[in-house]
Amino acid sequence: METKTKVAFLGTAEQEAELLAAIEEMKDLPGALMPVMQKAQEIYGYLPIEVQTIISDAMDVPIEKIYGVATFYAQFALAPKGEHEVSVCLGTACYVKGSQAIYDKISEVLDIGEGECTPDRKFSLVSCRCVGACGLAPVMMVGEDVYGRMTPDQVENVLNKYR
Repeated sequence: METKTKVAFLGTAEQEAELLAAIEEMKDLPGALMPVMQKAQEIYGYLPIEVQTIISDAMDVPIEKIYGVATFYAQFALAPKGEHEVSVCLGTACYVKGSQAIYDKISEVLDIGEGECTPDRKFSLVSCRCVGACGLAPVMMVGEDVYGRMTPDQVENVLNKYR
């Protein structure tokens, strides 16, 4: 699925200075790219193209290599996470009981897709395969809060609790 960026990059001069100092400290060490990228994600919370470009320029590493590492390892995120992560179980039990319709309704209400974040950074949306609550299928989660036996009509009421 294509990810469209809806969230503006909000990096600060202080964050960039912290990243550049970390790069300067680590850049000559063997295998420095991974620790630098981990530090960048720690500083910014994710690795947008702007941060990848800073790393590329400061380390003289092609941006394609940085992007390849960022997309290969699950520990790296290319989009910010919202204050409230909304997830929908698309595992077998939930799916056969209509979880795709729940997911679609959330996507419609928030106007975001898989792995995206609302412009106000309030919500992000992900799907998962099983949350271990099959008896409550279909299941939606907001952070650690579990909502079972969901219907599309209930989605807006649940989301409004977190607005």
